[in-house]
Amino acid sequence: MNHYIITGASRGLGKALAEALLEDENNCVVGVSRNNTINHPRYRHQPLDFSDIAGVEHNLHKVFTPFDNAQKLVLVNNAGVIGEIGYMGQSKSEHFEFVFDVNVIVPAMLMNMFLQSYQHRQAVDKMVVNISSGAGQRPIDGWAAYCASKAALDMLSQTAQLEQEQLGTGVRVFSLTPGLIDTEMQEQIREADADQFSSVQQFRDYKETGALVSPKEVSQKIIRLMEEPNLARGVVCSVRDF
Repeated sequence: MNHYIITGASRGLGKALAEALLEDENNCVVGVSRNNTINHPRYRHQPLDFSDIAGVEHNLHKVFTPFDNAQKLVLVNNAGVIGEIGYMGQSKSEHFEFVFDVNVIVPAMLMNMFLQSYQHRQAVDKMVVNISSGAGQRPIDGWAAYCASKAALDMLSQTAQLEQEQLGTGVRVFSLTPGLIDTEMQEQIREADADQFSSVQQFRDYKETGALVSPKEVSQKIIRLMEEPNLARGVVCSVRDF
């Protein structure tokens, strides 16, 4: 069996990816999120609140079970938040802690435990796919915490891949930019104040002109990456590559 661990699987891209994978009878999915919105015999929900670091640490062992029959093991760090959109110097200090906890600290903890648990498993395909953002590669006003957190995720992924190559484990690590997806995060972005985010009208236009891609369409490209990882142009890659 192929086992996929997907964070943020209750909605948006995470849910679309889980549902697409479950269409194949050879796949099992563990969804890690606060809420459960999927009912399927090959789906297991593991409740975790990523803003509660102590709770995540206490329950990590419940996510990474032995999976004795595994032919493929994949961790998809999909869950993420943009946080409150606003300029530095006008934001609450706790905002930065919240965004980095969800976007960097918890994914790092999950990657660490995934590698501890499975990196030396023989005859098993092993992969980590971190869902990043183009915002991690360029500054966007009003998004300081989000941009910085995704940049950190990109570098975390590149370092982890370098280490796995040096260890000879065969684990593949990617940090994937998924493009403009029609999700609740986009709704939040469109509601931002133009004084705190100068490009807000551009994002409103994306919705009006149909430029946003459905989570289902993006999930198919992620599956292609997981099936044909050599198509990626590097650790930090984009759905445009697939």
